[in-house]
Amino acid sequence: MDISLSFIVIAFNAAVVLFLLLKIYNSLIRMRNAVQSGWSDIDVQLTRRHDLVPNLVESVKGYMTHERETLEAVTRARSEAMTAGGASLATRAMAEMSLTGAVDNLFARAENYPALKASQQFLLLQEQITSTENRIAFARQHYNECVRKYNTSQAEFPRNLLAGMMGFAPSALFAAEAEDRASVQVKV
Repeated sequence: MDISLSFIVIAFNAAVVLFLLLKIYNSLIRMRNAVQSGWSDIDVQLTRRHDLVPNLVESVKGYMTHERETLEAVTRARSEAMTAGGASLATRAMAEMSLTGAVDNLFARAENYPALKASQQFLLLQEQITSTENRIAFARQHYNECVRKYNTSQAEFPRNLLAGMMGFAPSALFAAEAEDRASVQVKV
């Protein structure tokens, strides 16, 4: 009778440990999937921006005849951002930041062309791109929050033991480049 009671206690303890391991594993899977979903949300908005940029360039070409370098910079930045699609997060982030800067520069140069600023097509595209940029910023915040939870969960004991054995690796945060964090100076 003593042996059967010992066996029941051991089996119960093993079942509890197995249940806890499965719970930890499943929570790590859910968080990893949330990170991947967060990146997918960013990717959708980046693709939307990539689709809008050629329309923007076409709409300003007739007005900005002396701004060829600006238009070429936007086109080149878009091309680099699109080809960086399969690259690492850091590489892709740099390409996307470059595109953001090129589009911002285009909008700043457009201020010198009153007829362009009055164009309904330009105003509509400007609004769509601004809206998309806001969506991208929100998606980046959501992604970073998912990454923070996932990475924190992996670092906590006892999850860190299971995460290491099962090959769960920390994810990278989406961070701004140093020049994007510099203070903005407005010239009057």
